[in-house]
Amino acid sequence: MDFGYILYFTLVWLFLLYSLAIIAVYTWIGIYAYGATIRYKHKNVNTDYDLIARSVDAPGFSLLAPAYNEGRTIVENVRSLLSIYYPNMEIIIINDGSKDNSIEQLIAAYDLESISFLVQGTLETKPIRAVYKSKNPAFKRLIVVDKENGGKADALNVGINVSAKDYIVCIDVDCILEQDAILKLAKPFLEQTEKRVIACGGVIRLANNCRIENGKIMEVNLPKSLLGRTQALEYIRAFILGRMAWSRASGLILISGAFGAFDKKVVLACGGYDKNTVGEDMELVVRMRRYMEERNEPHEVVNIPDPLCWTEVPESRAILTKQRNRWMRGTMETLKKHRKLFFNPKYRRLGMISYPYWFFFEFLGPIVEFTGYIIFLIFLFLGLINWPFFLALLALVLSYGILYSIYAILIDLVTDQVYTKREHLMKLMLTAILEPFYFHLVVVQAGVRGVIDYFRKKTGWGEMTRQGFQQKEINKPAKRS
Repeated sequence: MDFGYILYFTLVWLFLLYSLAIIAVYTWIGIYAYGATIRYKHKNVNTDYDLIARSVDAPGFSLLAPAYNEGRTIVENVRSLLSIYYPNMEIIIINDGSKDNSIEQLIAAYDLESISFLVQGTLETKPIRAVYKSKNPAFKRLIVVDKENGGKADALNVGINVSAKDYIVCIDVDCILEQDAILKLAKPFLEQTEKRVIACGGVIRLANNCRIENGKIMEVNLPKSLLGRTQALEYIRAFILGRMAWSRASGLILISGAFGAFDKKVVLACGGYDKNTVGEDMELVVRMRRYMEERNEPHEVVNIPDPLCWTEVPESRAILTKQRNRWMRGTMETLKKHRKLFFNPKYRRLGMISYPYWFFFEFLGPIVEFTGYIIFLIFLFLGLINWPFFLALLALVLSYGILYSIYAILIDLVTDQVYTKREHLMKLMLTAILEPFYFHLVVVQAGVRGVIDYFRKKTGWGEMTRQGFQQKEINKPAKRS
C-alpha cells in the first residue's frame, strides 16, 4: 500500500472519529436539554410572578441599553422599555456619541433635563458629556447618559458605572422585551442558595416578519426568507437545546449580548466589559466564571427556556457573513485570552469540559469541515475516493443533522414555545432539510473567513445595517461605528 492510500485512510478515519464525537456531544445535549426544559416548566407552572413583583426581597435591576445613531426609532424603543412590568428597576439609555439627533429626540420626547450625577462605578471609560433625567414623574425610572463614542463595551461600562441596582441587564436598544421578562429573569437570582447565580439569560426569538404594535409582539410569524427561517431554527437549537443543556450541567459560558442579566458586584470585580474584543459578551462570562473558580466560590450561570426577548436577524447573506465572521473572531479572542483554562483541572468543569468543547467544536468545527472539502477535492482528482464509504459517511452526517433539527423543533413545540401553528412547523421542517445545503455552507465560509481575518488583525464590528421591524422604517443606520 503506497503513501497516498495510507494518508487517505488516516484522514478518513480522523474525519469519521471527529464526526462521531460531534454526534455523541449533540446527542447528550439533546437528551440533557429535554430534561432541563421539562423540569423548568413543571417547576414554574404555578409560579405567581406578581408575588415576586411585590416582594421586598425582589432584586433590583438596572437595564442598560447602548444606542448609536438610533434617532429614527429611539423614542419608540425607549417607550417599549418603559412598559416593562417590574417595580424595582431603572432604565439607563447610553447614547454612545451618536452623530444623528438621538439625544435631541430623547430630550424632546421625555422632557429631559441635565442633572448633577455622582458616578459611583470605577470602570475606565470614555468621558460622559451629560446625564439626563425627566421632569415628568411618569418617566422617573429613565436615565439617559450622553457620552463620547467608544463602542458597545465602553457604553455598557458607562452604564455599569452609573447604575444603582444590584443586578444589571444588558440589551440592544432595538430589542423587544416581553413585559414580564425581568420578572422571570429575577426568579433564578431569588432562588439561589449555596451557589451564587452570577449571570442569567433567556430565550431570544426572531422579530423578523412579526406584527409589532407599540413595542409589543402582537402576532408571531416566521421570517419570509429562507435565510431568516434557518436562523429561527438555529436559535431554537441554540437556546432550547444547547444553552439549556449547558446550564443544567453548570457549564454555560455564553449569555447573549442581546439580552442577559449579571451580578454587578462580580462584574465590577472582574473589571467590566473588555473593550478590546468583538466578543465582549462571551468574554465577560468566561472571565466571571474564572474569577469565581479562582476564589473557590460556588456559582452558576443559568439559562431559562422562556422566550423573553425578540430581536432582528440579518436576512442578507452579506450582512449574515459579517456577523458570523465577527462571532468567530470574538470566539478566538476569548479562547486565546483564557487559554490557561484549557484542560486545567484547577477550573473544574470550566477548564475540563466547557473550554475544550468550545475549542474543539465551536472554533475548530468550521476549520475541520472546510479542510475536509479541500481534501475531498484533492482525493477526487487523484481517484482515491472510496465511494461506498464516503456516501455512507455523508448520509450519516446529513441525516443526523436534519434529525437533530427536527428534534429541536418538536421540543420547542411540546414545551409550548412560540412556533405552534401547523404552517410554522411545516416550514421549519422543510428548513431543517434544506439547511445543510445552503445556510450551513454560508456559516462555515464565514467562520473560516473570520479565522483568516483574526490572523490578519482585522478588528471592528463591520456595518450591520438592518431591514427594520414592520413597525419601523427601513434602512436603519449601522449599529456601531
